[in-house]
Amino acid sequence: MYGSTAARTRRWSSSGSSAYTSPAPDSPLEQAPWSTARREAYANDRDSPHTLIAISAASNRSKADKDPAEWLLSDGSYHCTYAATWVGMKLRWDLAGDENERQALLGLAEDCTTTTVVYEPAP
Repeated sequence: MYGSTAARTRRWSSSGSSAYTSPAPDSPLEQAPWSTARREAYANDRDSPHTLIAISAASNRSKADKDPAEWLLSDGSYHCTYAATWVGMKLRWDLAGDENERQALLGLAEDCTTTTVVYEPAP
């Protein structure tokens, strides 16, 4: 499930009943010991095709800042894409994950054998 490439694409996809743009998988900024400038760069990242994904407002509220161990969209057909996006964001920003998150992602990866993680390290 892990891979890397500098390829850039933009996609608009709806993963819920209504189009609602939300920052791609939120990873709490508190876990990263970053400068204010780095936090702002993360929060305003427009260089990744996965910065915003379309989900319903209800899904966005239920997700909050939960990781894949705590929350996944009810639409199972999107789980592989979501996991790849999550991992790509973690790799892009060099963010760590906890053991529960790791185990959840490994479990998802078992069903996502054709999914590739695409990311470009953040500047």
